Amino acid sequence: MKATIFKASDRGSADYGWLKPNYYFSFSQYHNPEKVHFGLLRVLNDDFIAGGGVFHTHPHDNMEIVTIPFTGAIQHKDSTGGQGVIKAGDVQIMSAGSGIQHSEANASATDPVTLFQIWVYPKVENIKPRYDQRTFDANDRQNKWQVVVSPNEADNALWINQDARFALTNLTAGKQIEYTNAFKGNGVFLVVINGGVTVGDVQLGKRDAVGIEADSFTITASEDAELLAIEVPMDFQS
Repeated sequence: MKATIFKASDRGSADYGWLKPNYYFSFSQYHNPEKVHFGLLRVLNDDFIAGGGVFHTHPHDNMEIVTIPFTGAIQHKDSTGGQGVIKAGDVQIMSAGSGIQHSEANASATDPVTLFQIWVYPKVENIKPRYDQRTFDANDRQNKWQVVVSPNEADNALWINQDARFALTNLTAGKQIEYTNAFKGNGVFLVVINGGVTVGDVQLGKRDAVGIEADSFTITASEDAELLAIEVPMDFQS
């Protein structure tokens, strides 16, 4: 198993007042030539958005964009007519495709929002832009994987224009879980949302991550833990 560790303390960061992001990969004014992508995973931003904070209308194209809120709620609106409030327990995906304009705003004037925003390169470029969101029951991920994003209809998840899969689990301390790739040759970027785990001889705490290149691997919870596994193709070509 090849494992590349991304410690939370080593992430890039910024402070825009209303927005305080932490960057796992180079983004905006943060650039680290050793942390530009993991396979076709290009962006993973851990954002704190203060009450009243707004990302004004801006464009994207040819990127699969997934948003996973942990606290608070975010208001989304885009040029496809897609709109909605995304809150903790929800997952949103937007295929930017041939081009889309969208805005995001904290739905509260006072309460903060915390979320992950994740960008994955698409499988097919210039598709018709699309938007979707869904609420997932956290009880269905207790000590097992809950697939929330996948191109496979059998997974009953949000569809993505890529051979990629996103899965969440809440592990009880002492429990083990195995992850097996859905697609041959893919890698997995495993993020500890909360808690602590070990993967092989790698110990990970809150917001630590590890990029794993293996067909499967086993995770042991050293304490109660919430995890996100982002499986992506590794055949990146710049």
